[in-house]
Amino acid sequence: MAVKVRIPTPLQNLTERQGEVTVSAATVGEALTILESQFPGLRERLRDDSGKLRRFINLYVNDEDIRFLQNEETPLRESDEISIVPAIAGG
Repeated sequence: MAVKVRIPTPLQNLTERQGEVTVSAATVGEALTILESQFPGLRERLRDDSGKLRRFINLYVNDEDIRFLQNEETPLRESDEISIVPAIAGG
């Protein structure tokens, strides 16, 4: 299924300045794997050394946090949208 992935501005230097990328994937995890293989350097920004999503990276499918769905096993449907949202801290 073709899904859109919204790329935040801080990561767009890794996606050839694209703010949105389309991939064909059945799950969120599969979509991430495709993105990580397509755009070198993205994996290191999204995942820690053990391969888990970094704590400060939030993923949403159609505005729903994947942590409240099925995490990376969340199934995707045609025309779904994934948003990668890095947490921002201030002080």
